[in-house]
Amino acid sequence: MMNKPILNVSNLTMDFGGIRALDSLDLDVNSGEIVALIGPNGAGKTTFFNCITGIYTPTAGDVFVTPPDSNKQINLKGLKPNQVTEKGLARTFQNIRLFEKMTVLENVMIGRHCRTKAFIFGAILRNAATRKEERSILEFSYHVLEKVGLADFANEFADNLPYGAQRRLEIARALATEPLLLLLDEPAAGMNPQETMDLDVLIKEISREGQSILLIEHDMKLVMSLSDRIFVMDYGKKIAQGTPAEIRNNSAVIKAYLGEEVNA
Repeated sequence: MMNKPILNVSNLTMDFGGIRALDSLDLDVNSGEIVALIGPNGAGKTTFFNCITGIYTPTAGDVFVTPPDSNKQINLKGLKPNQVTEKGLARTFQNIRLFEKMTVLENVMIGRHCRTKAFIFGAILRNAATRKEERSILEFSYHVLEKVGLADFANEFADNLPYGAQRRLEIARALATEPLLLLLDEPAAGMNPQETMDLDVLIKEISREGQSILLIEHDMKLVMSLSDRIFVMDYGKKIAQGTPAEIRNNSAVIKAYLGEEVNA
């Protein structure tokens, strides 16, 4: 069910020296919605993700999140990446970033860290509250692995997983933070057709549970299958937005980005 905007980005601008990578970009994501951000390489899509997640500090503009149960907007501008995660934005990356020599379960448990209360003293003292929280982290992490179909691999090292499963593990680690908004940066990159089909099913299942999702993706068949709305970028600017049907029938977008794939 679509509700009010959970993410509201206005006038987002990012300059690198004399180069303007993002130019007064506006974008919003409603609660429970899947939104895709598309455009050619170099359009500024990953720069946009880096700006809203605290990796870059934008030159201008605002980034607000609004929890579904609140009317209070939280401004993310100027926050560090860990603080942005605490406020509800969790992401995956184009290039998989896992702790390869840790188990699948441990990777997800690390993602849970931003929602824990027992810090160094609790770990040293090992009091009842700390032990209870550790059990809760373990149970929650197993639940997330079940959701993404990796529970049977919980004790495998992350680098032993097939490529598609490593992508799922990155999504699981992001979900472990209980994000208001899940950001997926080219989740289908490098996947074979079967892995991409499985990913399509997984993202739809996650969305049906109420998870809001913003993704960058080059696979137009996947984008058209998943998205409620699509934003199109070129040279740091938004050049179109709309439903998949509207984007599919936008002649400028078809010519510049989608080609004939959209008819698949």
